[in-house]
This record gives sequence, C-alpha cells and structure tokens, in this order.
Amino acid sequence: MNTKEILYGLRTKHGLSQDELAEKVFVTRQAVSRWETGETTPNTETLKLLSGLYDVSINTLLGSPRRLVCQCCGMPLEDSILGRNKDGTLNEDYCQWCYADGTYMYGDMDELIDVCVGNMTSAGFSEEQARAYLKQKLPELDYWKRHEELKDDGAFEALKKTLIGEINGLRIEGMPRLERLNALVGSYVNLAYPLPGGAKAKFLDDRTTYLGNQLEAEDGSGRCFGVLANVDFILVCSYGRDGADPELLLYRKR
Repeated sequence: MNTKEILYGLRTKHGLSQDELAEKVFVTRQAVSRWETGETTPNTETLKLLSGLYDVSINTLLGSPRRLVCQCCGMPLEDSILGRNKDGTLNEDYCQWCYADGTYMYGDMDELIDVCVGNMTSAGFSEEQARAYLKQKLPELDYWKRHEELKDDGAFEALKKTLIGEINGLRIEGMPRLERLNALVGSYVNLAYPLPGGAKAKFLDDRTTYLGNQLEAEDGSGRCFGVLANVDFILVCSYGRDGADPELLLYRKR
C-alpha cells in the first residue's frame, strides 16, 4: 500500500474522523484530507506524531520503503518488535531485545553471539554455521561500528553484575548459580501464577524488556527456574516444559 492508503486505513481503524485526527496532530482537517488523497504527505514532525499515535514506525507510514534490520543483532524488524527510546517512541534501528527505554542491552559482542546462536540453532542452523555468520555479520552493523561512541562506560554491564550477585545471594534451593542475564521481552515470559484464593496473576508488562535467564533445576526433575529483574525488582519462579505449572518463588522490590 502507499502512504495515502495507509494513513486512511490507520485513521479509520482507530475510529477517528478527519477533524479528530487533525486536532491530535495539530493540523487542519484539510491537511488530513490532502494526505488521504495523495496530494501531500505529512512533514517529518507530523510523521513522528502519527507514529506515536498509531504505535507504528514512520517506515510503515511511508509504505515501508526501507527494509529494517536491527543494527545490533541483525534481526529483520517489524513494528511489533521495535525497540523504544526513553520517551516511549519507537526506534527503527533496533529490536526490543537489543535496545529498550533508551538503553543498549548488550555491550559485549561475544555475549550477544552466544544468545543469538541459541536462537539460530533452534531454527535449524548448526552452531558452527550460526557462529561463523554472526562473527562476520555483527561487525558490519552500525551499533558495533559505533560501539565506542554509543557505549555507556560500562554502567549497564555493572548493573547486570550487581543483579547477578543479588540473585545468587538469595540461595534459592535447587537453583544453579546464575552466570549471565540476557534481554527478555515481557510478552514472552509473563507467566500467570496461581494465588492462594485460586485466582492467577501476572507481574510483568508485556511491552517491557527485562533482564533474565532460564536455569535447569539441579534435581533432574525437568523443571526450570526463571529469573527476571530490573532496577526495581527481582523475580524468581519455577515451571515445567513450555512454562507449564508455573510457581512464583520470590518477588522482591530492590
């Protein structure tokens, strides 16, 4: 679809009249009408407002002229997995696993490669193929080319180490020592835990990126421990295959 069709479709999908949309993005109704007939297109600042209003990328608003690829891990990007800036706006250069709330989640290329290799082998690649591809591909991406400029002098890596120390200090029975925290998106790990009254509750935000990991229980039961954390809390749970029968073991504010 072209821009005029996309803008018309998004407006009607959200149940807005041309007047209502014009008021929200500070233009006239006539301007909205001209966008939808293809006579004009929104300027850069208005595109930013429309992107925030509809929660889609500017690339999508313009008919997807660019093929978006995460400039940290190389993953093809869709609007649903784009990272977000500190102000909540979408960032079209990164996925939500590599960049969240204005923070770069990986400062060590080898650590990111280890995470990506696990995902690629489950998709049919051999470990050797995946590792060789990533070692060639990642240095070509903008984030790693500009790493010295973009890095935060180790502040985020220091937070990871602090969290790992606090989690290991909990000494959860049967849980192996935690060595690494990876970026995990809430929608993929937001389990519903049973409460004493029979109800179930979730504790995470589906759209937020957390730090976490999965560890196999030491007792050979086949269950796993799930660890999730950020600057505000630490959560430890256990569950069976594919997240079955989850049990909340600890939720602690930091």
